[in-house]
Amino acid sequence: MTQLLSLQVGRARRAMINGRSVLTAIQKQPVPGPVPVLRLGILGDEQADLSVHGGLDKAVYAYPSEHYAFWRDARAQMGLGGIDDALPWGSMGENLSIEGLSEADVWVGDVLRFAHCALRVTQPREPCYKFNATMGFAIASKLMAQQGCCGFYLAVDEPGTLQAGEAFRLVPGPRRLGLPEMFKAKLFKHLR
Repeated sequence: MTQLLSLQVGRARRAMINGRSVLTAIQKQPVPGPVPVLRLGILGDEQADLSVHGGLDKAVYAYPSEHYAFWRDARAQMGLGGIDDALPWGSMGENLSIEGLSEADVWVGDVLRFAHCALRVTQPREPCYKFNATMGFAIASKLMAQQGCCGFYLAVDEPGTLQAGEAFRLVPGPRRLGLPEMFKAKLFKHLR
């Protein structure tokens, strides 16, 4: 079963990262819903750097809940885990914490059909230094890229509402480009 476990939004705020003050909205907080989903994203959510997040093709960010165990283990190996290291939903900066659907299962153009809106898969997330700061160790974005546990961006094809706990179904798109292949191509381009 595919399900929206949690729905998060965040406001842009200043944070100290690597000794400098930067604007970020990576820290998301759960909202119960139903919450309006508009063409440019979920009502109440902000993106700090519109050159890499937001816009019509990156309006909503989904992250598979199944990857959270990996991040708890990675943080523990870095000496950062502990009894209170629960990593609540939204810790990856995602708007949608989903269950039952991973990057390997989706293709560019697939649609997540919810009861009151439809979101189309557009591309994988490319991790950045802000993710390193959020996770608390300098190679977090590198690990995300190596593991391919990056989540994916969604365009809002049909605005409506979302609510934590609701089920959704995957409607296949043209099936020309899978997310793992797209992510590898983007990584290869950055390494050249």
